[in-house]
Amino acid sequence: MPFDVRFVTNNVHKVAEARSILAAAGVHVVHLAQKVDELQTIDTAVLVKDKTLKAFANVGRPLFVEHTGLYLRHLNDLPGGLTQIFWDKLESDRFAELFGNTADTFAIAKTVIGFTDGRGFFTFAGSIAGNIAPDPRGPRDFQWDCVFIPEGEDKTFAEMGDRKNEISMRRAALDDFATFLKERGRV
Repeated sequence: MPFDVRFVTNNVHKVAEARSILAAAGVHVVHLAQKVDELQTIDTAVLVKDKTLKAFANVGRPLFVEHTGLYLRHLNDLPGGLTQIFWDKLESDRFAELFGNTADTFAIAKTVIGFTDGRGFFTFAGSIAGNIAPDPRGPRDFQWDCVFIPEGEDKTFAEMGDRKNEISMRRAALDDFATFLKERGRV
């Protein structure tokens, strides 16, 4: 019998990926479409803990949230926890123009999941190295997927389709989360 876990996010793309990845582990993702005001900080650990606890205060049941950011070496690991702000202001064309056409296009994409069952707070992280493309490629509906090319690949995440779920930073974080749930006897 699958274990249900609540995922608080407004991003339907993140929900689809989480459902696809966690289903194989016997985890059923229940989407709670709620906006959680994010603390604006470059400290992703603090951001995720704050977001998780705010979501739990609203829902009162075990749940998880996640935050994914880009850490650009050219900018000393900015925007990190502030990636959404950068993306909302710049969008795909300007982001690629500014960061995909520099001498150093290297970036780390990192996902941090925060989970609480009301008794404890736990985090799970995954990351993947890559580069920012000089121009957006593929569908532009899932934030910066159209400008991030993982190391060893020649396509952006957006161009990869479902193959992204095999190698992504979100995959690594969700796999660790699923292992945690199994070890705790929840799955």
